[in-house]
Amino acid sequence: MILPHDRQSLAQSLRERLAGDVLPLGGDIAGRLAGRQAAVLVLLVLHPQGPTILLTRRAAHLPAHPGQISFPGGAREDCDVDLVATALRETQEEIGLSQHSVEVLGMLGEYQTSSLFCVTPVVGLVEPGFLFSPDTAEVEEVFEIPAAVLLDPSQYERRWVERGGMRIKSHFLDYEGRLVWGATAGMLIGFARLLGSVGEPMERDDLVHYP
Repeated sequence: MILPHDRQSLAQSLRERLAGDVLPLGGDIAGRLAGRQAAVLVLLVLHPQGPTILLTRRAAHLPAHPGQISFPGGAREDCDVDLVATALRETQEEIGLSQHSVEVLGMLGEYQTSSLFCVTPVVGLVEPGFLFSPDTAEVEEVFEIPAAVLLDPSQYERRWVERGGMRIKSHFLDYEGRLVWGATAGMLIGFARLLGSVGEPMERDDLVHYP
């Protein structure tokens, strides 16, 4: 997946892709419908050599998904006027990124998680050199991975995940020692498909992940 390197072209291209009716992205478990609404920010950082996507590693002491790689975001609160506001508020709370630094380009379809959330990814753009200050109670690490890697389905594997007595297949991408998997990987592949990316993840029936 080759994305434009200049801000105007990239923003215009993504706005056009996100302008129409966007289909749901699916979910961790086929057919399971979630209740509570949530939103995450898929933030592209516009570097001269090509855009990256910002990710976080959740703090190891958190009761839910400790140490996992994710987008900044969380559950919708009564104070949020919409899901864009949810994604921006949660991002500012988690990593200290000012909402005014983000150019919002649109939203992807809903993704149903195994933890019973209905997550809407909000796509945004930010210039490099932005200021941030992670909340160490929630976030262990903030980093970026090239969009060309994350938005290439052929870079992923589909492995078994066994949790709570249930075994399901999930997407995995191992990049420089960081493992992106689960809902985050599923949303990235959905984004890649919307952008017209081709290629398929490799099926790995020999690997089982125990979160």
